[in-house]
Amino acid sequence: MSRVEAPGRVDGRTARAERTRAAIVEAHLALISEGDLRPTGERIAERAGISLRTLWTNFKDMETLFEASGDEVLRQQDAAYRPIPSTLPLAKRVDAFCRQRARLLQLIAPSARAAQMREPVSEQLHRNRLKHVDRVRDEVGQLFAAELAQAGPGRDQLVHALVAASMWPAWSMLRDGLGLGVDQARAVMARTVAALLADPAAR
Repeated sequence: MSRVEAPGRVDGRTARAERTRAAIVEAHLALISEGDLRPTGERIAERAGISLRTLWTNFKDMETLFEASGDEVLRQQDAAYRPIPSTLPLAKRVDAFCRQRARLLQLIAPSARAAQMREPVSEQLHRNRLKHVDRVRDEVGQLFAAELAQAGPGRDQLVHALVAASMWPAWSMLRDGLGLGVDQARAVMARTVAALLADPAAR
């Protein structure tokens, strides 16, 4: 006769496993936020207060950990995101969009810097980045729908330009490459986005 475990025991085991996985992800992101952009399994396990074996029991490799950590970063962004009314005048939409993008980009800055280092050899980190791209593309499409409709055949090109101007690579250039403060970098982003939308049909 096969042994059937009590539902409470199974639920308790599942809850403990979920807490352990959450602790590992939290430790991973905490180390990155403190400047350890390439934390090893040993350091992550030590920070999470578990054994290395437990780490690799919950995540079969770094790629699966990158996936879980990427999902947590997206969850944090969702919690911080505030919808912007598409009925606002263009100037106010541009200002609100760039203020929010600056705030969210600062939020993900540590993990974005860490991902930049490993993405060339990590398919999962590349997939994580594409999720961020898709979210910004969707937001741009909804928030600036009226202007994009005026772009005619150049709509896709305009969307690409707006997304490129408001993603991490551009923000990193402004902050790290040019050494601008957050407000200065946001102002440059706003100027770029406003210029792109000033004549939607230009191409």
